[in-house]
Amino acid sequence: MQKPRIADAARRGLATSDDIARILGDLDPSKMLPILGLHPTILDVEEASMWLSGDRDVFGPGLPLHGVASQIVGILTADEEEEAEEGAPQAG
Repeated sequence: MQKPRIADAARRGLATSDDIARILGDLDPSKMLPILGLHPTILDVEEASMWLSGDRDVFGPGLPLHGVASQIVGILTADEEEEAEEGAPQAG
């Protein structure tokens, strides 16, 4: 009974876990599950991948990333932001 659900997702362009892994690489479940919870399209995942790879000028010089793609980037970079905060000198 799973086939109609898969076909429906493909028609709407929603990214599956296989699509996400193919585009972003193998992800830890702590990253994959929140991304899947966003119900991203394949395009959202591809935009996040381009942004993370440094191809930000594709979106227009100086323009920020928006929407679901931005949320995906936030999920994937959350650990980096926490590490940066932990390594920052404490105000005395």
